[in-house]
Amino acid sequence: MKGRGRLAIGFLVAAVLLFFFFRGVHWGEIRDAFSRADPWLLTGVVVTTVITYLLRAWRWGYLLATLARVPYPHLVSATFVGFMSGLLIPRAGEVVRPYLVARRHNTDTAAAFASIILERLVDLLTVLSLFGAYLWLLPLPAEQRGGALLAGLKTAGAFAALGAAAILVALYAFHARAEQALALCGRLFGFLPAGLAGALNRLLASFAAGLGVLRAPLPHMLAILGQSALVWASICLGLYWNNRAFGVDLPPHSTFLMLGFLTVGVAVPTPGMVGGFHESYLLSLTEAFGVDKNTAVAAGIAAHALTNLPVLLIGLACLPGEGLTLGRVTEMAEEEGAAPPGGGPSR
Repeated sequence: MKGRGRLAIGFLVAAVLLFFFFRGVHWGEIRDAFSRADPWLLTGVVVTTVITYLLRAWRWGYLLATLARVPYPHLVSATFVGFMSGLLIPRAGEVVRPYLVARRHNTDTAAAFASIILERLVDLLTVLSLFGAYLWLLPLPAEQRGGALLAGLKTAGAFAALGAAAILVALYAFHARAEQALALCGRLFGFLPAGLAGALNRLLASFAAGLGVLRAPLPHMLAILGQSALVWASICLGLYWNNRAFGVDLPPHSTFLMLGFLTVGVAVPTPGMVGGFHESYLLSLTEAFGVDKNTAVAAGIAAHALTNLPVLLIGLACLPGEGLTLGRVTEMAEEEGAAPPGGGPSR
């Protein structure tokens, strides 16, 4: 589907989700909630947002280490530009970030793209670990609602963890046995024209090379896990402060459960994560903890704005330094809809 078609569907989905998000609210109570919100805690949310993306850039450098030694300032710039692009055009960041690294550091775009896949997997496994700790290890808050919701969350979390682990094992096997895997893919592509089959094989070979960090020394892998823990600790702190700003007095580890809801919500491909983020934030507070809907709506609006606007503004400020325009980002996103990232640094 072309980029404009995907955007149109994304806007439609966002509108539907926002309808449910705002349905039945009392605007006067939402206004009062904002007037009572603690500005210092909300400022803290902005600070943790910036720190989160600085940590993400640091970790990305470790994920790219087997491909290229990327200076930290460039990692920071590419990270903010990439995530900013993803806010404007769903999934654009997954194309822009590998492109920016490949262009400057003599590596292949498909290989750099593999680092994005690994980053998503490490994030998912970290979230699932926190989610599991909340459900099975830590004391449940007094406000926690049980019953079918809690049982369903435990089942969903277990299946998601198994799925993420299976994908990680498959990627490791693909890298470790790249020659055999590529030979098998070559046979599977036998029905395609020779030029296209060859291009796909080269693309997969580059992708396999980009997974090299999976065989890095143990200290390197432990560093990535530690960095991931810091990334998500920063995110949780921002959520906790945001809730406290609106008088939602839940223990810090309640954010571990919220992450499970938000991970599903932000996966909905809407521009700026609008709708999906809001509805999942609302459900996590009202259905899991019994928070008043008007308060939850106000907190959800603030959390979305304060965790995305800094990224948008910093990304736009970094855009000229990366030699890109918003028009070029749109073109790249549309090209991605037709084919996966591939080719050399010049793409």
